Amino acid sequence: MKRRCRLTVPHQGSGMNLTEFLAGRFSYFRRREWEGEIKCGRILLNGRSALSSDLLQSGDRITYTPSQLREPPVDRDFDILFEDEAILAVHKPANLPCHPGGRYFRHTLWAMLKERRPEATPHFVHRLDRETSGVVLIAKHAGDAARLGRQMAAGGFHKAYAALVEGRFPEAPLSADGVIAPDQASVIRKKMRFFPLDSRKPPPAGAKPCCTRFERLQEGPAVSLISAAPATGRGHQIRATLLAMGYPVVGDKIYGVDETLFLRFIDDRLTGRDRSRLRMERQALHAASLAFDHPRTGRRISIEAPVPPVFGRCLAELP
Repeated sequence: MKRRCRLTVPHQGSGMNLTEFLAGRFSYFRRREWEGEIKCGRILLNGRSALSSDLLQSGDRITYTPSQLREPPVDRDFDILFEDEAILAVHKPANLPCHPGGRYFRHTLWAMLKERRPEATPHFVHRLDRETSGVVLIAKHAGDAARLGRQMAAGGFHKAYAALVEGRFPEAPLSADGVIAPDQASVIRKKMRFFPLDSRKPPPAGAKPCCTRFERLQEGPAVSLISAAPATGRGHQIRATLLAMGYPVVGDKIYGVDETLFLRFIDDRLTGRDRSRLRMERQALHAASLAFDHPRTGRRISIEAPVPPVFGRCLAELP
């Protein structure tokens, strides 16, 4: 497999030069590194060799063929939980991206499935963050993926996550209703923020409805094990909601006890004290179960993935 990335310039990129646009859109390379990729001829603009100084217009087509870069190590040990002629359910470990992006291409679940079955194209019905483990559903054919996607959008999927959170979570089950929107106060571009429902304040720009139901399962000296059932499917929904509630996910570098941990993490500058604050190397979020109707038979399918043992060990530790 050879990696080739294609992108159409949005209207926000009109008037920017190529290097400026790439450095702002893809932060895994610095400006001078993107200039080097352009000089090496790895980037085409509308089918021709590009220059760093090229000014972009909305609708321009950028094609990037990267060299074979060394990818970060990942956990390649995934299990197949269910498989038939239409679908595949996988127990994804932590530290394995679902889909190519950024520094990852061959070191992804998508690429590993392609290696096992070169004749097939995996269609991810949903995805998990790299550090989130658990059930991932994949369709073997585009038609089945479309049917499952419509079912999920209509609320026909039931998802349950297990999470370790900082502090003593309330004993009574509760529901967090509100909206989620980009966190304008954060230096992390992709970070979201949960806002509880408040009739006195208008929702922030770009906000989307967001609802998650929580229940405490176990309580330890310093952390709690909870179940989270999202009624909506927003990106980073569970993590952002728990942070707003005051119970951040253990090990979460973005939505955890301190977002500057993420900045040091991406620069490979985490200290021993940082790691102690995180409690574990991964974020303690796990997709424990998924229920849905089979795209061909209509039969209700329920798939479970056991909670990682590291959760129990962390739960028993003293502060």
